[in-house]
Amino acid sequence: MAVPQYLNWSNTPITFNRDDHPDKVVAPGVYPLVVDPIIVSARLSKVLMDGGSSLNIIYLETLDLLGIKRTQLQPSAGGFHGVVSGKKALPLGRIDLPICFGTAANFRKEILTFEVVGFRGTYHAIIGRLGYSKFMAIPKYTYLKLKMPRPKGVITVSSYEHAYECDIDCVEYGETIENSTELASRLEALAAEAPEPKRHVGRFELAEGTKKIPLDPNRSDDKVLTISADLDPE
Repeated sequence: MAVPQYLNWSNTPITFNRDDHPDKVVAPGVYPLVVDPIIVSARLSKVLMDGGSSLNIIYLETLDLLGIKRTQLQPSAGGFHGVVSGKKALPLGRIDLPICFGTAANFRKEILTFEVVGFRGTYHAIIGRLGYSKFMAIPKYTYLKLKMPRPKGVITVSSYEHAYECDIDCVEYGETIENSTELASRLEALAAEAPEPKRHVGRFELAEGTKKIPLDPNRSDDKVLTISADLDPE
């Protein structure tokens, strides 16, 4: 019989109840979950918790603020999509950084690997699913709170008061770069440096060995069906 291998902190229950409810919940689920962890030795006030991202991302501008030199970066595994629709982003490298949540009386510290990007963003960093898993953290987007286990009790991180400001900053920055020549030049540079592969997610291509047959042989319209060349049209 296989012996279960439990993850650290898996025996700590995390719950949300009426005590976690803010005084008022406006537009539940609309605003981002923004937290203020200590990264290296500085508390950063605008770190996005993005459960839809498979990466942890930090901006070069943030590394400069932290006093981290570019020579400390390690090579990245490759590019990624999702920052600008249809375009591939190329990281400058990756780096392992210590992240701390909580207070001096009850805190949690882990090392996360970040992909470093050269373009600007409205946040200091983005923590994705890898960060959630490392901290065994549970989000509550309705209350804009994040909870994670710790021996001295569950740590609760709240971002409700700060979320609206960050959302406004994000919208204003997006509107600014949408009409700027800076974005166009960056996209051209990315396209030149990283040509798109022949096949990628989001584009459908005809498989080899296919043929087209009319949906109705008695009609003269152009409606056809694509099938394998090995199949009988009947």
